[in-house]
Amino acid sequence: MTQEQIRNFCIIAHIDHGKSTLADRLLELTGTVEKRQMKAQILDRMDLEQERGITIKLAPVRMAYKGYELNLIDTPGHVDFSYEVSRSLEAVEGAILVVDATQGVQAQTLANVYLALAANLKIIPVLNKIDLPAADVERVGKEVTSLLGGKPEDILHVSAKTGAGVEEILKSMIEDVPPPEGSAMAASRALIFDSYYDDYRGVILYVRVVDGGISNGNSIKMLATNATGVALEVGALRPDMTPLHKLDAGEIGYIVTNLKSTREAKVGDTVTLSDNPAIQQLPGYKDVRPFVYAGFFPDSNENYQTLKDAIEKLALSDSALQYVPENSMVLGFGLRLGFLGLLHMDIVRERLEREYGLELIITNPSTDYLVTLTSGQEISIRSAAELPDAGQVAQIKEPWIKGEIVCPILYVGSVLNLIVSSRGLQKHISYVDAQLAVIDFEAPLANLLTDFYDQLKSATSGYGSFNYELQDYRAEDLVRLDFYIATDKVDALSVMVHRIESEKVARSTVKKLKDVIPRQQFKVSLQAAIGGKFISREDISAFRKDVTTELYGGDVSRKKKVLAKQKKGKERMKRFGKVDIPAEAFAVMLRRD
Repeated sequence: MTQEQIRNFCIIAHIDHGKSTLADRLLELTGTVEKRQMKAQILDRMDLEQERGITIKLAPVRMAYKGYELNLIDTPGHVDFSYEVSRSLEAVEGAILVVDATQGVQAQTLANVYLALAANLKIIPVLNKIDLPAADVERVGKEVTSLLGGKPEDILHVSAKTGAGVEEILKSMIEDVPPPEGSAMAASRALIFDSYYDDYRGVILYVRVVDGGISNGNSIKMLATNATGVALEVGALRPDMTPLHKLDAGEIGYIVTNLKSTREAKVGDTVTLSDNPAIQQLPGYKDVRPFVYAGFFPDSNENYQTLKDAIEKLALSDSALQYVPENSMVLGFGLRLGFLGLLHMDIVRERLEREYGLELIITNPSTDYLVTLTSGQEISIRSAAELPDAGQVAQIKEPWIKGEIVCPILYVGSVLNLIVSSRGLQKHISYVDAQLAVIDFEAPLANLLTDFYDQLKSATSGYGSFNYELQDYRAEDLVRLDFYIATDKVDALSVMVHRIESEKVARSTVKKLKDVIPRQQFKVSLQAAIGGKFISREDISAFRKDVTTELYGGDVSRKKKVLAKQKKGKERMKRFGKVDIPAEAFAVMLRRD
């Protein structure tokens, strides 16, 4: 098929605006999937995606319509997976921008529009869910035109659920989206926009061939990692793997390789042929760097090897997941994992528990910090427990993000208060229309990790949405806050906080610990300290047995004698007794008030 007959496009939208449902209708309409095989969200293959109704992994599919080859990529909508969206945009020439007619423009809508414009794509705006009673087509249409320009009649109105108006999208795609550019005669170059590990076949790459072509049996090379391998099979996804003899310039498909790890073929890398390699890499490659870290420990040390094996297998198919061994005095051996965000962490935790039958203890999530020592050396730490002694530390830098909140104008005041309470700096407010405001701000990432999104939803009655990207590292007055349970320091609970917030965090955390840790036969003290200075304390009172029940008559000294004996026993128990700390105590920062 010639490049003139090929159209490559993706679907972008905020989370839950109907991307996957629209993809279902497109597959039905083009006859790619037979009706008897059709099911809701057919491109969302993972059980978690089906249950939660969200797209976690992007999914390419090839369709045929009126003599044209249409290559579609269904992308995730959550901010944690925005890197996957940006790679997908590099692989296509057009983008369907889906906006929910009931919710309007949201933060991730704006972020995806900026990415699409930066990639110089043809954007086709689509209003979805027009069949719902709550749909406000006129208002949302104005929001979209003020965002993209153009005329209201340029916006396609569809209902992905019923299929109304979906055929217009296909016609618009063929007429408005330009065919791919690239030379079939040049040295072969293909962009990897996703990769995963298959237990039986090895690493499978999803690629867009830009120049040349890749055939079965070709020796291939990755330009960024210099890894070499063999293209054991090439083909297209319809939506199941369909082997072909060759992938030509302009086409999107898959390559089954003999590579053993996705770290050898990273997302954004360029594939070329070993015997006639291209010199110039395709633009846009960068290393994915996690910035949320948490300790994962098994419920018993016997299961440490099982946990390690499970994470190694998961990391084969998730190039953004990073891990290093960790040891805790209380929890024993575990691993510290790096994630792209809290949703990414939640997905990995659930997959470990479901697919490998593990019971996990997870510590409070934190970010990484750049520590400058008095010797001038700069080190990176991923947990508070790694911080050197205060005497060796000259400066600590924490990551700051550049964020964007979209909310109705009515809630701007509440949102600004929330930003200030998170040590954030409000930078700019712009208005999409008479009802919608966009607030640009900067804030320390650590303050947004736990419940910022929930607070935003509360402050805006559910109408606010949030998008962010890492900006830089800034030196702040940061301290390590340690927690002691029954005079024993629990390193897994230590956190990095700003000095001005330390007392508030200490009091709040100690109160939460008091609710979580069960009462013992002896009094248990819960304390928070910075260095050697204790700044907060709560006590869990002991269970007390009424030892005077069997006494009757006689002098009061008999009662005092028995109570004194009990007190002595409690004090001895306090010296030698150990507190059993439940698993939920280690993620107490995530616990809602």
